[in-house]
Amino acid sequence: MAEKQTINGTLTEHELSELCTLIEQRSGIVLDQSRHRFFAARVQDHMAERRLARPTELVQLVRSSNVEYDALLERLLTQETSFHRYPSVFSALEKKVLAEMHMKKFWENPRSLRVWSAACATGEEPYSIAMTICDALEFAEAWNIHILATDISRQALQHAERGIYPARELEALSPKQIESYFTCVNGQYMVRPRIRNLVSFVQMNLAQSVYMGRFDIIFCMNVLIYFSPERQAALIQRFHEYLEPGGYLFLGHAESVAKAGVKFETSVLGDCILYKKPANARRAVNGGNGNGGRL
Repeated sequence: MAEKQTINGTLTEHELSELCTLIEQRSGIVLDQSRHRFFAARVQDHMAERRLARPTELVQLVRSSNVEYDALLERLLTQETSFHRYPSVFSALEKKVLAEMHMKKFWENPRSLRVWSAACATGEEPYSIAMTICDALEFAEAWNIHILATDISRQALQHAERGIYPARELEALSPKQIESYFTCVNGQYMVRPRIRNLVSFVQMNLAQSVYMGRFDIIFCMNVLIYFSPERQAALIQRFHEYLEPGGYLFLGHAESVAKAGVKFETSVLGDCILYKKPANARRAVNGGNGNGGRL
């Protein structure tokens, strides 16, 4: 039977499917057939570290302990990222979105800008957003800027809060940006307080709804691909609700709002697709109290 087939020697398809189902139920992350071999290798490594002889022991362990579940999830999450990882996206942010926000908010007092970096991993994305804002906005220090950076991984957030990175992750930045926004410490680069203080890091599971107020810009890059179509649509609906009228949503190249049933105005700048909530969209009343979910 197919369910008895082994993967990497000891883990059967049935045991793997049981773990995949548990992770999807709790995190929303779908580990489909295309990811099974990668997942199985990570599970084997985790079993070896925990000195578990049989996969059934691991299943029992993660079912009975939140700490053990979190430890397994940390091993499965990939945190491959870098500063300005997608140059076209940050070019569109600077030249189109922030230029528009500057004109829109110029006469506001105070001038405010709220950005959400959903699934921020180890912090390169929100810090890249902060640097772009400081580069793009005239007298940025006169603005009330808040970047909320969330991720399901505690380890990734701890790394992000330290704000220390190897030189290879800064390769897409200009020498001026590196000099302005980082301090070199023992061959590594520490984010300067000017940028660090613009970002707040919070643990959050996107599969659970938590209302955090309105945003001018939301980044959710290459995250939806890990969720089911139904959950993808629900997330995009939430993003649409959380955006201010005229606000922008950034998604990964393989992601789209097409099947979510909400209206966005779509434009293309270079190879970046921009999703804008119509400026005349009515603000929905949110009934959530912001206390639910995993924070």
